[in-house]
This record gives sequence, structure tokens and C-alpha cells, in this order.
Amino acid sequence: MAATHTHTRAAGGPARETLPDAAGAAVWEALGTTAVLHVSRPQALARAREILAAELEAIDLTASRFREDSELERVNARAGTLTAVSAALHEALSVALRAARLSAGLVDPTIGVALIEAGYDRDRSALTPLRAGSRAQHTETAPEVAQRRPSWWEVRLIAATAQTEAAVLLPRGMRLDLGATAKALAADRAAARIAQATGAGTLVSLGGDIATAGEPPAGGWQVHVTDDHRSGPDAVGQTVTVSGGALATSSTTVLRWLHAGRPMHHIIDPRTGRPAAGPWRTVSVTAGSCVDANTASTAAILLGEAAPAWLEQRALPARLVSHAGHVTTVAGWPAEQRC
Repeated sequence: MAATHTHTRAAGGPARETLPDAAGAAVWEALGTTAVLHVSRPQALARAREILAAELEAIDLTASRFREDSELERVNARAGTLTAVSAALHEALSVALRAARLSAGLVDPTIGVALIEAGYDRDRSALTPLRAGSRAQHTETAPEVAQRRPSWWEVRLIAATAQTEAAVLLPRGMRLDLGATAKALAADRAAARIAQATGAGTLVSLGGDIATAGEPPAGGWQVHVTDDHRSGPDAVGQTVTVSGGALATSSTTVLRWLHAGRPMHHIIDPRTGRPAAGPWRTVSVTAGSCVDANTASTAAILLGEAAPAWLEQRALPARLVSHAGHVTTVAGWPAEQRC
């Protein structure tokens, strides 16, 4: 993970949404979250939206854990058997395993069983929401969730050759979940494709995970960083200007639910099989790609007190917010402007 080609600075004036011209923007629901598209040239919007919609449908059909007809679910159902996979799923699995390797196993795609046992066994829209004010960081799950499970290094991923198809072999009992990387991969791919096809500067945000490509608008892309990507520009947070690369935010405050009477969230610590219980409620990171930014922000939530030093060592500008609302910034993330 590296912060190459990423430039972030504090933005002057009031917080606002990410675009110079609303005519070059589109917003819709996709992948159980919000897809936001901005282009620097409004005349490119129609084509840009077609490209993004196609990427979203492709990643959903390839990597969703909530579609019975997805390729990922076919692989999960065949754990213990060598299974041929498409080039698209091979790429998504390669990206997920790279994230696991770079994060020393913290961002682990093999946590599917732990997520199911925590109650995340259906689309987020069907979960029982956690009431406002509950402290999800104090989650406790059943002891069996913490038992040792197969891990990422036991996934055998085989590249295609001239004679053979790409394939994957999961240990019996393993279920993959690509939630930490697949959405970010789709954002990276879509932004790059749109910029290449239209010549317009492009920003794609999927659930608040942002990828950019092409020449940004004058003054850069202004992004309001806060706990919940669905919040308006007046929400507590910070407005920054991004002129390249990507920015991702991971939070324990947005996707939360009750399961067996206990509060849960979706960031699972693979070392315990339980939702992360560290000091940070939200971490935002900039990097050269959305995949790298999201890998780092998720790892930081799991690293707890060690996260600032870990991010600093990797030159990844980041903003970390504690459960009490205290903000820590590292590696050149811009200081917040105080009135």
C-alpha cells in the first residue's frame, strides 16, 4: 500500500459535496449502498453512468455473498473442491489475498463464516438496525465464534494458462467474503474506464469509498469526510480536497445491527472471529488506489492503538476518530480548520 499520486489538503469555505457542477453528477442505490458519480464534463455523464452501472452489475454477479447466482457463492458452495473461476473472480480473489498479505492477515477474505455467525447472513437492508446511541465497540459474541478457522494463506488460487482455466481451492468449511476489497476494486476499475472512455475527470464513490481518475476539476474534488457517507455536508467531519488517487473510510458506526440481543458491526477481527473492539470508530485513509486505501482503513480499525504508527510508517495520510470523537491525523493528513 502506498500513497502515490494522491494529494489531499484541507478545503477552505463551508463543507460541500464533491463536485463543481451538479449537472455532472448522478446518485443511485447499488450493492446495498449508495453509488455516487461525478465527472468534470457534464456532457460525459450519460456514458459515464453506463460504464459505472456495468461495473457494478459485474462485481455483484461475480463477488456478492448475497446472490445465490453469484460466482463467489458457487465457489463457497464447492469448498474442498478445485473450482474453475472466471478472469473477473480470479482478479477479485487476487486483490483480496494481496490485501490480506499486505495487512499481515488483518484484512482477511476468509471471514465469511464469522460474519454469518455474527448475524450478517443477509443483505444489509434486511438486518435489524442497532438503535442510536448503542456502543457497538463493546460487542460480545458467542464463544464458538472465536474458534480457529481456515485463513487466507490456505486459499489456493491458480492462474490461467494456455492449457488450463483459472481455478481456486478452498479448504472445507471455509466461506469467502470479499466485502473489504471488491467494492473498492469496482470503484477503481470504473473510474479508470470512465476517464479513458470520456476524457473527463472522474470521481466514483461506492459507500463512501472513493476512486478518482483523469484530470480533476479546477481546485480538485472536495469531499466531506465523516462517519457516514450518507450524511449531508453539515455533519460533523472535515472537508478535504482530493486531486488524485483515492480515499476510503471504514467505520463501526454505519453498518450495525442486533444479533441474539447483542450489538454487532461488520468489521470482523480474524484473530478472534468477533467484531473489532478497538479505540477507533472511523478511519479515513488516502492512497494510490481505492483498494489500498480501504485495505489500510480497515486494518487501522483492527490495529487499534498501533494504527497511527502503522499508517505513518507506510506514508498513508489518515484521519482517525475515537469513540469519544477525538481526531488523530497522521502522515500529512491536513489539519482541521477551527473557527
